[in-house]
Amino acid sequence: MKAIVQRVKKCTVAIRGETNSRIGPGILILLGVHEQDQESDANFLADKCTQMRIFPDEDGKMNLSVRDTGGSAMVVSQFTLYGDTRKGNRPNYMQAAKPELAEHLYNYFIGRMRFSLGNDKVETGVFREMMDIELTNDGPVTIIVETKSAEEQC
Repeated sequence: MKAIVQRVKKCTVAIRGETNSRIGPGILILLGVHEQDQESDANFLADKCTQMRIFPDEDGKMNLSVRDTGGSAMVVSQFTLYGDTRKGNRPNYMQAAKPELAEHLYNYFIGRMRFSLGNDKVETGVFREMMDIELTNDGPVTIIVETKSAEEQC
């Protein structure tokens, strides 16, 4: 499982021009599911995302997590994170999980995030929909978090 975590001042997801969800200060998580991922991967990654210290404390040091700050999380499914571009010019998505597994683990991940942060602190995109994501990146701070190394996933 792979996540691109961006610290945001705000984030909005729209589908077909209509706002689907929005958050204020917190994190945007673009979530990719690998074909070999399991619920244990989702637990690990969700816990890492909620506990990662990427928010400034009173001294300006990144010492606080989204949970510490009372911030929110926006979670958006992003199968293209597993696009392999080593050969040719067209990404190969063979390592991305099939939709059934990906949707199950995406929803499982969201459940774990809601358990950690609270139901009202987690918003989402819509699985398998084209979405417009608008955000104000804070910092910018962008972190890539993975549950397994590339070698372990092959």
